[in-house]
Amino acid sequence: MKKIIFLFFMLSFSCYMAMGQSLTVKGTVTSSEDGSTLPGVTVVVKGTSRGVATGIEGNYEIQAERGDVLVFSSVGMLSTEIEVGSQATIDVALDPDLLSIEEVVVTGYAVKRKTNVTGSISKVEADDLQKVTAANVEGLLQGQAAGVFVASNSGRPGAGAQISIRGRGSINSSSSPLWVVDGVIMHGVPTLNPNEIENISILKDASATALYGSRGANGVVLVSTKKAKTGVNNISFNARTGLTQLNNGNFDLMDSQQLYDYWGSFANQSSLPSFYDPSLTDVDTDWWDVGSQTAVAHDYNLALTSSTENMKSYLMVGYYNESGAIKTYDFERYNARLNLDYQPASWLKIQPKFSGYYSKTYSNEAAGYTLNTQLPWDDPYDENGEPVNAKDPNVTWYGRDQNNYLYDAQWNYSKGNTFSLNGNMDFQVRISRDITFESTNNMNFYYYRGMGYTDPRSNSGLQDDGSISNSTAKRITRFTNQLLRYSRNFGDHSINALAAYEYNDYTYESTYAAGKGIAPGREILDVTSEAKSVGGTKNAYAFQSFLFNTSYTYTDRYIAQFSFRRDGSTRFGENNRYGNFFTFSGGWNIHNESFFDVAAIDIFKLTGSYGSIGNTPNNLYGHLSLYALNNQYNGSPSAFPSQMPNPDMTWEKAFESNIAVELRLYDRFDVELQAYNKNTDDLLSFVPQSTLTGYTGYWANIGSINNKGVEATLGADIFKNSEFNWNFAVNIGLNRNEVTALNEDQAIVSGSKIIEVGEDIDTWYLRKWAGVNPDNGDPQWEVVDETTGEVTLTSDYNSATRQKVGTSTPDFFGGIFSNMSYRGFTLDLNFNFVSGLQIYHAARELFDSDGSYPTFNQMVLADDWSRWEQPGDDATHPLAYYGGNNNSHKPSSRYLEDGSYLRLKNLRFAYSLPVNLLKALNMKEASIFFSGDNLATFSGFSGADPEVGTGGYIGTGFYPVAKKFMFGLNVTF
Repeated sequence: MKKIIFLFFMLSFSCYMAMGQSLTVKGTVTSSEDGSTLPGVTVVVKGTSRGVATGIEGNYEIQAERGDVLVFSSVGMLSTEIEVGSQATIDVALDPDLLSIEEVVVTGYAVKRKTNVTGSISKVEADDLQKVTAANVEGLLQGQAAGVFVASNSGRPGAGAQISIRGRGSINSSSSPLWVVDGVIMHGVPTLNPNEIENISILKDASATALYGSRGANGVVLVSTKKAKTGVNNISFNARTGLTQLNNGNFDLMDSQQLYDYWGSFANQSSLPSFYDPSLTDVDTDWWDVGSQTAVAHDYNLALTSSTENMKSYLMVGYYNESGAIKTYDFERYNARLNLDYQPASWLKIQPKFSGYYSKTYSNEAAGYTLNTQLPWDDPYDENGEPVNAKDPNVTWYGRDQNNYLYDAQWNYSKGNTFSLNGNMDFQVRISRDITFESTNNMNFYYYRGMGYTDPRSNSGLQDDGSISNSTAKRITRFTNQLLRYSRNFGDHSINALAAYEYNDYTYESTYAAGKGIAPGREILDVTSEAKSVGGTKNAYAFQSFLFNTSYTYTDRYIAQFSFRRDGSTRFGENNRYGNFFTFSGGWNIHNESFFDVAAIDIFKLTGSYGSIGNTPNNLYGHLSLYALNNQYNGSPSAFPSQMPNPDMTWEKAFESNIAVELRLYDRFDVELQAYNKNTDDLLSFVPQSTLTGYTGYWANIGSINNKGVEATLGADIFKNSEFNWNFAVNIGLNRNEVTALNEDQAIVSGSKIIEVGEDIDTWYLRKWAGVNPDNGDPQWEVVDETTGEVTLTSDYNSATRQKVGTSTPDFFGGIFSNMSYRGFTLDLNFNFVSGLQIYHAARELFDSDGSYPTFNQMVLADDWSRWEQPGDDATHPLAYYGGNNNSHKPSSRYLEDGSYLRLKNLRFAYSLPVNLLKALNMKEASIFFSGDNLATFSGFSGADPEVGTGGYIGTGFYPVAKKFMFGLNVTF
């Protein structure tokens, strides 16, 4: 036994001595792009201060021990880590760092040093994207970049967000940006896992977006997915799990006693129904408590990175699951990505990419409308705890809709499945030292299947004796870009140019079918006894483009750029099928001038640009003569005129100018200021025609709009030393828009808004609320004399004058970021804010109705609200009547509210294990963290959530964003 112990000790000591044996490691560092040697590369033993720099021929020599990790880093190149074994020579080829915000940025079809960029580009790194827990990428951009307004569509798991860059520039076409993933133009927002993204560049001005021509007017979001790095072989795993809670903000509904007292305040007590008595308060149901829950969210991702001499691969798989904070909604997502870089020869690089996405949803949740309208006097359960049928004559139910949603929810549900497969076969050929050919080729397949089930036992299934519906949608997009790139340095001069041909197309088809008359529990259409309805859609479009870009740099001081793109599209009339788009831009790095010698200023850069970009319509066939074929005549299919043709219909064109100044002061403070002016002409709108023509109307380019604004980004390294660091940043964007032309200057009234020359495109057009008559408690609105402009007051709603009463465009918006680190601890805070927009709180028409909807629940009056009770009262709310007070609840500026808010979007506290412990555990990196999303919102808005999107409208069923409390772990081996 002693011999065994002795041998074990000697073996362990020998291994320890071998691991601790010092070696002299030599080698050469080169560029993977052209094989040239790289001088000045820093080579450091990880976790120590020992390091050297490569010489003029790229050579280095350093003392290291077996098991040490050498870190190779250089400005503009990707850092590489290599573990020291028994080898005495380690040669390294570094890749250009396409994602380093300090030195280079992705600008679309090119990669440039940041000092040589003349366009307006904001960049968001992977670390910032992954701090917030979300199933998709859009909402993660909120507050991240000046001039980029982001608002969630809904708090439902998997829901997307609205993005608007530098204001709204269209009446009927989309105002959403163009998305580009790894060089491929996408149809809509891509289905991406935030964990597979390396970084995002947001292109904002004409100089940055011009190469996307007819689709760049609303800005461009460039996504770069993760790739393997030279010399890195890792297994990384990150996991987070936690809880989500509904956040109803300031929206407070009455409990049983409050509602009883509210009824007791009605001025017409004789009109109250006979059931109104104190026994109503024996039941006090909190319907939001019944319908909501503390839900659970899980997010797991595994990535494998491998690098050999000729092959680099990045494989990532992910799983996300989140239950809704409103009960019985579940979202589940699976995704995978494989990015390969294979270099069989020095002149050839093959870069295939494959990704897949699959998601499932299940829902029989209650709509927000249902939870809001139910009365607290109604008990949803019987004495056995089973849901009662509110329509049963033996059940007492006071709510107007006679609907206990829990009864139908026992059986009814819907399901959805989405599958997406994306594949790239890209390659590069180096023709000469200066010329490279790049080929990008992509195909995307998207498929959706939905199913709805209505049980014959449910109230909603009684009429049809139950029903089943199936829907499917299939989309195929293809994209190819063949690009020739030229790059050459001539002493102090540098020229880069590219020319390319691009084509992409899209086909889509969907079907819908429903049957009725089923046996309970069946899900297949074939079991229905009778067809109920059928439907379907099919459409397609294509783009063909030619593009050219060239840039010139002189001694890193003067930069000039010119871009041109010619687009052709099937969406436009035969007389205007092709459009031309261009941009000029220039920059001046003043800090590189010999005469500039200001010690306090490290960077001083001026840029300016002017160019044209376009916006394509949502309507794919607006230029054609259309006929409706879904009618019959004498039992046979018949065609009826629908839309007149317009062969001259063309793109909406934007002409934008941009100036910017960028400063870095005392190597500690960053300042970036931008000002822009964008005029969008040829706005598309549908022009109605007299029914005598046989057509409903036609699409025409009939308007113009101007957007102008300023953006500021400020950053400060407040503390920066070896132990404690604190970085603080804030960005803010201000945009003003004005409609400058319309068809014959005729205003367009749509719902509660008006589009009129000289006004903001999102102007509210409502009867103007004039408060409460202090003499009798009646509501009042303004009446404006058309001739004299004299303003009088009326309590007759129909006599009041519709007026322009504000806009849903914010005065300004932005984000605030704080990052503090001390040794292995980090604390990140991320705020976003919006100020000055007016939200129309439509839910108050029902829930703050002065008795108009007595059998719906009502809002508790806010602290600064009051109800009229006696003559002389200066009140915000009229006297309440059972049945309402003179239409006081009808749409008017009464329900317009200030939507300003400040939100703690994310808090993240993390701890990273120290190097010595990592070595003992045979890990490269490891950290644990807690994060919280949407933890606090500061707003005077009376609704559940002031984050309502660019339209500024919140209805009765709005789903507010949820709070999330997540715990996580990141490890790398």
